[in-house]
Amino acid sequence: MPFFSLAFIAAAILLTGLSIFLSRRQTIYVQAHRNTVPADFATSITLEEHQKAADYTVEREKVRRLESVAELVLTLAWVLGGISLLYAVIAAFVPPSLTRGVVFLLATSAISSFLSLPFDIYKTFGIERKYGFNRTTPATFIADRIKAGILSLAIGVPLLFAALWTVSHFSGFWWLWIWFGLLALMILAPSLYVRYIAPRFNTFAPLADESLRTRIESLLQRCGFRSSGLYSMDASRRSAHGNAYFIGFGNAKRIVLFDTLLAHSSTEEVEAIVAHELGHFRHKHVIYSLIRMAVISFAGLAIFGWLTKQDWLLPSFGIAYKDDALSLFVCMLLGSVVGPLFAPLGNWISRRNEFEADDYAKRNVGAIPMITALTKLARDNASTLTPDPLYALVNYSHPPVPVRIRQLRQENAG
Repeated sequence: MPFFSLAFIAAAILLTGLSIFLSRRQTIYVQAHRNTVPADFATSITLEEHQKAADYTVEREKVRRLESVAELVLTLAWVLGGISLLYAVIAAFVPPSLTRGVVFLLATSAISSFLSLPFDIYKTFGIERKYGFNRTTPATFIADRIKAGILSLAIGVPLLFAALWTVSHFSGFWWLWIWFGLLALMILAPSLYVRYIAPRFNTFAPLADESLRTRIESLLQRCGFRSSGLYSMDASRRSAHGNAYFIGFGNAKRIVLFDTLLAHSSTEEVEAIVAHELGHFRHKHVIYSLIRMAVISFAGLAIFGWLTKQDWLLPSFGIAYKDDALSLFVCMLLGSVVGPLFAPLGNWISRRNEFEADDYAKRNVGAIPMITALTKLARDNASTLTPDPLYALVNYSHPPVPVRIRQLRQENAG
């Protein structure tokens, strides 16, 4: 076996081993603190609620480890002959063309989705139902998968044809043209998602609570923020988890509040959550995130552009065929073991942004509403209050709730 593919296999195994190690640390740490509510939450979280969050976290981590092993098995299967086998089967029915490459890439995606389906089913109808979060019916689950598949094909097929055509017609600089297209897609995607994709899965209605609407509109005016609408989303159709999000750019910015969040939060707490999201826009976190993604995708595609033109790339993985789709898929496999190495840095930036957004909310609505809102979100979503520090450092895109609340209290006292 070529050294390059051996090195890739070793890296994939090592990365999976690290993921399992961190997950085990999380499980052990959470279980060790299961029977004691942290002192800061003694009056707001019951022992039963704390234990529920611990058990929920432990069960999710068990599935996470199984998923990691399954993904590793699929990766090894691809490298140890699966790529050539799948391509040979497709080549027997599809003549050499862009269509063959598109069919191959769609097939790899379908296989990956099929592998993840049992885990999705178990998490939805096993864990989520066990802990009182699931409200998805089997019919809704199936309908969601069908709609997602149709949308993926409607969007993905033209994009794949365009990408493979660009690779074959623009020689060494194909990746630059694809980067321009990807950049345009990143800018347009939020607005397209709001207008054409999200409504296929959920119903969005103007916020009905007039007092809450008035309060939030006053907050928006004070903060100099203009949006295209303030909406409630029927998240309760599928889950009891509560959340909120802002999406879009310019005049297309939309504020979406889950109905589950509205049902369990006071007016002041919802206002604090909205103020936190406003903080992300005020500090330009969304713009900076877009710039980071643009830079990372530029560097990644440039490397892909170089790799795809190397005669040794496909033979290094035991592939005798020549097809741009094969080269792109091998590059994506390589990216799957390199990308996670940079995830902790991205999570660190994200956690820093969360602190800045919390501070913005504190300055505009006060620390107490933000503290009670975070406490309720942790309680209602069964988020553990005692995560393993190393696990959180590597995997958490948001600071643990106890750390955020401690920061808010310190700033408030100061």
